[in-house]
Amino acid sequence: MTDKPDLATILGEVDSSTFLGLSARSDLNVSDASSAYLGVPGATPYGQMGAFARNAPQALRVAMAPEASLIDRYNFDLGGPLFPAGCKAAVDCGDLPFNTEDFAANRAVIRAAVAEIMAAGVVPIVVGGDDSVPIPMLDALSDTGDSYTLLQIDAHIDWRDVHMGERFGLSSNMRRASEMAHIRQIIQVGARGTGSAHSDDVQDALDWGAEIVPAEEVHAHGIAPILARIETGARIVICFDVDGLDPSVVPGCLARSPGGLSYGQGLGLLRGAAERGTIAAVDFAEFVPEMDVDGIGAVAVSRLVTTVMGLAARQ
Repeated sequence: MTDKPDLATILGEVDSSTFLGLSARSDLNVSDASSAYLGVPGATPYGQMGAFARNAPQALRVAMAPEASLIDRYNFDLGGPLFPAGCKAAVDCGDLPFNTEDFAANRAVIRAAVAEIMAAGVVPIVVGGDDSVPIPMLDALSDTGDSYTLLQIDAHIDWRDVHMGERFGLSSNMRRASEMAHIRQIIQVGARGTGSAHSDDVQDALDWGAEIVPAEEVHAHGIAPILARIETGARIVICFDVDGLDPSVVPGCLARSPGGLSYGQGLGLLRGAAERGTIAAVDFAEFVPEMDVDGIGAVAVSRLVTTVMGLAARQ
């Protein structure tokens, strides 16, 4: 036998035009949904890097397509069906456009889309692009008038003020978040190895009050001490850079770094956050399908996206 077995041959014909076969809402009319999958090719890339994670939204749709027929089955990551009886389902809003020259326009488009989804009382799940994408997403939260706890899962702390001449790039998202009045707490989980941060960037983060939990500390003490830092009843926004997970879980990332979080730890942080407070918005950044290995990372990330949808439906 030379052909690779395909799950679709067991589950039947699949459609990858939307994530998990969800209803398409490219017009952002999401008022009847609990969460909205929003594909974002990129925001503010550095130099010649371009939008290196632009294909992530569709790659995750393809990864989950065979499971669309199982959407009503028992999901052990959630303790029941993805969308229990009486709960609103999620929708797929398609992908936003990306301008290769006007990065401010990209940020404006992302901000407007997230703000519109949140105004409908729906949780935006922003998928794709590099880690500059969270900046306009976080900025959009200011329209609600609420304050937020920010839970970042990432191999890097992203506290550069300016990197490669750019203030809104992937190395600066937490620095920009710290400047937003509606972000009152930042918890950063998964740091390890070397990134773009200098020692003074780390000190600036600590001086602001950011709570940095390296991956090694998570492995030693688990996730319970992290979740305990989140105030009960908090409104929580989650910035999930997939390189926060170990590369054995998600090989498809630009900056592979050993010693990252396990799938179970990432899943536990999502579920634990939902138990502590209300998840208001989530982004999954920096999945690079072209660097993935046999679709392993696509399955892992798409399952985490699915978990957020289930958690949002239960809120």
